[in-house]
Amino acid sequence: MTKSQAERSVVIVGAGFAGFNAARELSRLVGTSTEIVVINSADYFLYLPLMPQVAGGLVEPRHICVSLPRRLRQVRFVLGDVHHVDPVRKAVSWAGPEGASGTVSYDRLILTVGSVNKLLPIPGVADYAHGFRSIAEAIYLRDHITRQLELAAVATDGAERAARCTFVVVGAGYTGTEVAAQGELLTGRLARRMPGLAGQQIRWLLLDTSPRLLPGLDEHLSRTAERVLRWRGVEVRTGQSVAEATNGCIRLSTGENIATCSMIWCVGVRPDPLVDGLDLATNRGRLVVDEFMSVPGAPEIYACGDCAAVPDLTRRGQVCGMTAQHAQRQGKQVARTWPLLSEPGTRNRTSTMTRAS
Repeated sequence: MTKSQAERSVVIVGAGFAGFNAARELSRLVGTSTEIVVINSADYFLYLPLMPQVAGGLVEPRHICVSLPRRLRQVRFVLGDVHHVDPVRKAVSWAGPEGASGTVSYDRLILTVGSVNKLLPIPGVADYAHGFRSIAEAIYLRDHITRQLELAAVATDGAERAARCTFVVVGAGYTGTEVAAQGELLTGRLARRMPGLAGQQIRWLLLDTSPRLLPGLDEHLSRTAERVLRWRGVEVRTGQSVAEATNGCIRLSTGENIATCSMIWCVGVRPDPLVDGLDLATNRGRLVVDEFMSVPGAPEIYACGDCAAVPDLTRRGQVCGMTAQHAQRQGKQVARTWPLLSEPGTRNRTSTMTRAS
């Protein structure tokens, strides 16, 4: 359907957990009078929680990628990155991966651009750390780990063998903890098939400045996860992190030097850079929204997921965490919410829905 044929149009920027679920729910709720446009940098929805299993060789990459055109058949899909939002003209400008560009107008805009890796200003990190945010990075990490063990198996220098068999994960949140857990299992399986590594110690270190791993979870769960990792042989180092990275070595904040060819960066995420250029209020880098996920001062714009500071109505004064569970619920709820706001007397009803979801 073209804009001229539709009475209204909704543009969704981003197709992560929030955007994908918003588009799917809107497709179910709205009729042919509304055009739904999804703009995303990839033509698939990526199931991020299973990325560590991809890096660990347990899950095939294609099994965590869901085709957007196939699953969202009532949606007009645009492959590209949005680089400008014009609230006055009610239009977004996008650029495609191979030079194409365009502008899409909207009656309602839902921003679900998600988050990107948080890169701290630590010397050498940008040059020597391996990111872990995309399917390409997960595949690369799996291949990199395999290659390091293969090279170690034929190395004649003991120091080189030890460095290639040492893997350092920085960040003990959800992603870092799972990467360390899956990585240790992967190297164990690979080493058993490589006679050249017989008797060689394979080290996995998990670092974080927090006093415990998985600080977002209950302390009991955190202690359980740490106990399992230590039982597997992972060295959990809390209260410390990387001070400097060089080629083949990292210096910890404690002053200790670790010889390694593998530093995996899982420190955390920050909202997508698009948020910085919107000239809208933010809370620690995330767009300020009300309980309806509407942006104050821009009634046609909604935001949810990692890029939005959505109020947590179960904890006064707090905002929802940047997790897939919150983003999925928010995506569904914003789809149910905004069509109702144009109906008289529905705002209170919508608030009740938000609290119950």
